[in-house]
Amino acid sequence: MKQRVIIDTGPLVAFINRREHLHTWVINTLATIEQPLLTCEPVIVETCFLLRNIYGGQDMVMSLLDEGKILISMCLSEEAAIIKELLRQYQSVPMSLADACLVRMTQLYPESELLTFDSDFRIYRKNRNQSINFCDYARGFVRIGLRTIAPKHHIMQGSFAAREKRAYF
Repeated sequence: MKQRVIIDTGPLVAFINRREHLHTWVINTLATIEQPLLTCEPVIVETCFLLRNIYGGQDMVMSLLDEGKILISMCLSEEAAIIKELLRQYQSVPMSLADACLVRMTQLYPESELLTFDSDFRIYRKNRNQSINFCDYARGFVRIGLRTIAPKHHIMQGSFAAREKRAYF
């Protein structure tokens, strides 16, 4: 079982919404991961917003928190200075608050792996120059880098993240 997994908005929405393209993949992947999953408040906010029209979606998010299956393991106010610097450093990407918090969490939990559909994590670095361990749905958990990353179409094509980005821009 994989330990210390940090979950992003896309996989969390796909877990809850059966209509999502990667729902089955997320269910199967989460079955191999030791609970609790770690996340941050901005991911919970984004997830609840995106599930607002899915009957029971927001309730499921809150139940996962209430039951301890997902833990908010970082206090934004305590990490604000570092997160502000990350947002400044990656403003050309651009980086969302949720992404900045997730990058910070990978610094706080150095052995963690990030479950995400967001290809921007190929660009982001923890501790200025270290690639982030993240889960690519084409290959499973990998250390990103020039030799291990799947082609871009494997990461984004048809995924929730692609639809999510269109909703915000």
